[in-house]
Amino acid sequence: MFSPEIEKIDRKALREMQLERLKYTVHYAYENVPMYRRRFDEIGLRPEHIRTLKDIELIPYTTKDDLRENYPFGMFAVPMKKIVRLHASSGTTGKPVVGGYTRRDLDNWSTCIARILTMAGATDEDIFHVAFGYGLFTGGFGLHYGVEKLGATVVPVSSGNTERQLMLMKDFGATALIATPSYAMYLAETAKKQGILSDLKIRLVCMGAEASTAEMHEALQKLFGALPTENYGLTEVGGPGVSGECREKAGMHINEDMFYPEIIDMDHNRVQGEGELGEMVITTLTKEGMPVLRYRTKDITSITYEPCRCGRTLARMSRVIGRTDDMLIIRGVNVFPSQIESVLMGMDELGKMYEIVVDRVNYMDTIEVRVEVDDASLLTDYSKLEALVAKIKHNLRVVLQLDVKVKLVEPFSIPRTEGKVKRVTDLRKK
Repeated sequence: MFSPEIEKIDRKALREMQLERLKYTVHYAYENVPMYRRRFDEIGLRPEHIRTLKDIELIPYTTKDDLRENYPFGMFAVPMKKIVRLHASSGTTGKPVVGGYTRRDLDNWSTCIARILTMAGATDEDIFHVAFGYGLFTGGFGLHYGVEKLGATVVPVSSGNTERQLMLMKDFGATALIATPSYAMYLAETAKKQGILSDLKIRLVCMGAEASTAEMHEALQKLFGALPTENYGLTEVGGPGVSGECREKAGMHINEDMFYPEIIDMDHNRVQGEGELGEMVITTLTKEGMPVLRYRTKDITSITYEPCRCGRTLARMSRVIGRTDDMLIIRGVNVFPSQIESVLMGMDELGKMYEIVVDRVNYMDTIEVRVEVDDASLLTDYSKLEALVAKIKHNLRVVLQLDVKVKLVEPFSIPRTEGKVKRVTDLRKK
């Protein structure tokens, strides 16, 4: 463990720490961020009203719109001379969400990352190949400084030029890869195609920036021969490092000394119980540059507080099953892309790239899944092709309770990307 005094902390002591930090953060945000002062004053809420952890429910939610409306620096709690780093979201619509960091923020961020890398099994002897993009995106620099804090070697390759990436992974003897799940899979597929997969020394694949399924992890481990783990975070609360999987792969341990998590049933504005699904809401507990109170992530997950077999007592969040704004409603049925991925990744006959196309024909919603086959010769054998399509349709029907059109395509015919993959095209919005 990187921080055993925190990662194995008694929960009573942790709750006391969280309450002390929550009280301070609420007062700090009220005094230094005009939006929070205005929000509190509008409903007659004062910082001193927060006396218990449950009192956090008195605080209004913060949304992405709030952050965009205060673009660029309206959410900062310190003068710009104390901000030593700026990052911003990679959103494609509207103004980006900007994050500001003090020196202390950067140190805490690096600690969070070092913890989750250690959870995954990394040591100071590992060589990390970082294939996240460097720039305003929080992933590249966030993981970079965490690797350095761990004491391991970092290779800041950034994204792009897959053949060069593989050459450097081989020549530098990289033992750990940091990438999005989709790009990690693409690297493995390309290495296999080039016949150099066995030359790579990768033993850990630390993934983030995209949600992934257990089936994706199993497929990647089978192909790469390395343990894949997932970490979670978002620009709005500081970037990656909110939580990460340990080698038990039984949920992502939340850095609860720095982030206070809630799972909310937004339909009824009710805090969910342990193990119940809802939207993750996060309050930062240590941020100086940009404290955030009760941020609605729109990510759907659950939390368990049971101690993990690894010995850590920090709460664990389940893998994100989808986002409230990514959920597709097809003929009245709620569909998450992760449900489709779980089916496809569990079938050996299929490749690891797929896309989902939603349309409306004659006032009726339609959904088509296009997925690569693993062996191109299958496409010329009509009877086998027909049987496989029927099998996929059946498996999807069992999970989704919905009939889905399936189209099988040649290997490597679906475009790859080095950044976040776009799985869904919704033509109904055009």
